Amino acid sequence: MASHSFVSIKIVTFLLLSSFLIAASAGNFDQDFDITWGDGRAKILNNGALLTLSLDKSSGSGFQSKNQYLFGKIDMQLKLVPGNSAGTVTAYYLSSQGSAHDEIDFEFLGNLSGDPYIVHTNVFTQGKGNREQQFYLWFDPTKDFHTYSILWNPLSIVLSVDGTPIREFKNLESKGIPFPKNQPMWLYSSLWDAEDWATRGGLVKTDWTQAPFMASYAKFNAQACIWSSGSSSCSSNSSGNSWLTQSLDTAGQQRIKWVQKNYMIYNYCTDTKRFPQGFPPECSLA
Repeated sequence: MASHSFVSIKIVTFLLLSSFLIAASAGNFDQDFDITWGDGRAKILNNGALLTLSLDKSSGSGFQSKNQYLFGKIDMQLKLVPGNSAGTVTAYYLSSQGSAHDEIDFEFLGNLSGDPYIVHTNVFTQGKGNREQQFYLWFDPTKDFHTYSILWNPLSIVLSVDGTPIREFKNLESKGIPFPKNQPMWLYSSLWDAEDWATRGGLVKTDWTQAPFMASYAKFNAQACIWSSGSSSCSSNSSGNSWLTQSLDTAGQQRIKWVQKNYMIYNYCTDTKRFPQGFPPECSLA
């Protein structure tokens, strides 16, 4: 009888610990982020469960993670600026620092009421970007929260929306193409005015009578290798980090093809005017 009780206590303890770990991984904006600019326009609410950024004619606002990551699976729920959001950009990205920085970008370009948002993506390696792909979404991103994910591991970078992959950047270092793998990155987000280029190449300006513009964030989750004092949290214990070796399966490849066929509106790998001498090498290798 005593042994049964002991086993029961162990099981209950394990379940309690498991639920604590899951809850901890769900993220708290107070614990995980610092508001970096905006003079009070960024707010953390609901005991750390919600973060809002706002933009008016004087300033936008932004925040960044307290931790640096060297590989991770990052999920964030965003609800974008509603109504006439023309001229505004909501940026959500991983980036290191310096002139040879690495960066993985989601940028959401606002538009006139009723016109679709544009999801602008880019990947920088060693300071070089110019790898833009742009998409429409298959839903209204201002009506509710949706999950935008960055999977970054030694094999590839995969950007996903509500679990549907929209873009993959493979590690093709063996072909001489740089891949982000040595520089730890912070997670950043900002809401700012880019009326000179964001909407129809700058033709549509920001309507400041609609200000303040607001974007909302919830349910941040990072399964990631935290970089601190020159070492990774994954070095000593890599068990449970299945995302580190995750790559797109056949179904994932089919989903990307579906998105790119139906919702991609710009692909640097098909822009002959921009690359008259030939496309970047990853375009043919990927």
